Amino acid sequence: MTPEDLSEALHRILTDAAASGDLALEADTIVVPRVARPKNREHGDWSTNVALQLAKRAGINPRDLATAISERLLTVDGIAKADVAGPGFLNITLDAASAGELARQIVEAGDSFGRGASESGRVVNLEFISANPTGPLHIGHTRWAALGDAMRRLLAATGADVTAEYYINDAGAQMNRYGASVLARARGEEPPADGYPGPDVAVRAQEVLAQRPDLLDLPEDEAVAVARDFGCQAQLQAIKDTLEQFGVRFDVWFSERGLHQGGAVEKAIARLREQGHVFDAEGAIWLRTTTFGDDKDRVLVRANGEPTYFASDAAYYLSKKDRGFTEKIYLLGADHHGYIGRLKAIAACAGDDPDFNIEVKIGQLVDIGGERMGKRRGNAIYLDDLLEWIGSDAVRYSLARFPADSPLSLDGEEMRKRSNDNPVFYVQYAHARTCNVSRLAAEDGVNRDDAFEPSLLTHETEAALLATLGDYPRIVAQAARLLEPHRVARYLEDLAAKYHKWYDECRVRPGMVDGELEPTTDLHRTRLWLNDATRQVLANGLDLLGVSAPDRL
Repeated sequence: MTPEDLSEALHRILTDAAASGDLALEADTIVVPRVARPKNREHGDWSTNVALQLAKRAGINPRDLATAISERLLTVDGIAKADVAGPGFLNITLDAASAGELARQIVEAGDSFGRGASESGRVVNLEFISANPTGPLHIGHTRWAALGDAMRRLLAATGADVTAEYYINDAGAQMNRYGASVLARARGEEPPADGYPGPDVAVRAQEVLAQRPDLLDLPEDEAVAVARDFGCQAQLQAIKDTLEQFGVRFDVWFSERGLHQGGAVEKAIARLREQGHVFDAEGAIWLRTTTFGDDKDRVLVRANGEPTYFASDAAYYLSKKDRGFTEKIYLLGADHHGYIGRLKAIAACAGDDPDFNIEVKIGQLVDIGGERMGKRRGNAIYLDDLLEWIGSDAVRYSLARFPADSPLSLDGEEMRKRSNDNPVFYVQYAHARTCNVSRLAAEDGVNRDDAFEPSLLTHETEAALLATLGDYPRIVAQAARLLEPHRVARYLEDLAAKYHKWYDECRVRPGMVDGELEPTTDLHRTRLWLNDATRQVLANGLDLLGVSAPDRL
């Protein structure tokens, strides 16, 4: 019996009681109750506070309601005990056969176990990274790459229609400075003081010269434009190649320059003006965002006729809205706190609900070796460096296991260690161990398909392992709803710990007794089901984080 099965059983009990008049509530007003694992394992497999939630509405004492529910629960197949505790909590214990049946359900479900429809109906545009194509992705971008892709996987796994989008900031003054930097390197000179000094700029310069050997003979403005455009495309391709190595994919690569070239910025301003939110002052065009909580109104077009970045932001938001995305999620860097109010104001000006149609998440800073990283500093750590030094799995897992809003300090050498102190190794080792157990069991003639007797799984470590396995779908749904991949990572570490303890206490393979190999029993075969169920959940969870599940370490 899974937690979902138990929740449905509780829901049936409550709606039947309401329909028969035993519970003074309308049956269609009773939502499916949630169950949770009690903190104290001795209190049972699952607990619920549904009696406390419904008692006041039903005009009944919570303990009396809990008692009535418990009596009906005992008639449900698979439930051994249903105890009332405290003011009206219900602690539920499954019988061994019902609890153990989960192992077969997981194995048979395979990759689909833990996936569901809790986020079905959501149409989401998830924008993350969106780094300027003026250099490689650094450690800050890497954090959003790992978290953003994990969020995409979680939303998709729970039924949402999610599109991952990268906004290419390929317009504006910074791109002209980038073009001037590439041109300077092509001439053998230092970049301008406000330019980009990174070694990648010199690489781009040589690539541009290979494509346009006439570059240095062109007029200055044209040479800067050529260097900019060739350099931008080459750098963008390098970013795509790096993300491919990191296992991160995007459905849409959206060009800011395309907004301007297609007239989307002008159309957006006209559209917002029709809605009464645009005004003219001091020779400039403004959006009245203070109406919707922004700290000041924002300039869309400067007095010199140049559109601002904010104008691009407004046009881009409207583009997402017009493409049918009900929800727009922005994952922005630590220096973008000021964007929250203005983006929500854009949503309101566009006629959306800023509390529903847009969500802005800010990622905090990441440092490595105690030194804060910055793209335009000589000591920057880039994603390419991290992949070569540490590897994709360790980087992704280490970044995914912490909330986005917590500052993070990483130790590269610790992330590389093959020890149980390294969380990613600890979880991957658990998966590899399950694979090794299966291989050795097969050599010993233990065939999973020969028997499955879940009532035999009575050891305390088996009960703990099964309870943790059963919690996986709830963890996935919760992580998707809250956009918090770290919940999956911490769950996997707990599952690995439960598995390692079970492995130490219970044998899947026949052992030696008095110098002879004991015969294979149905207990061995049933434990192999539990081993393989653990392997499946570990693999499924690691996949949600974009981390591999090796069969050997």
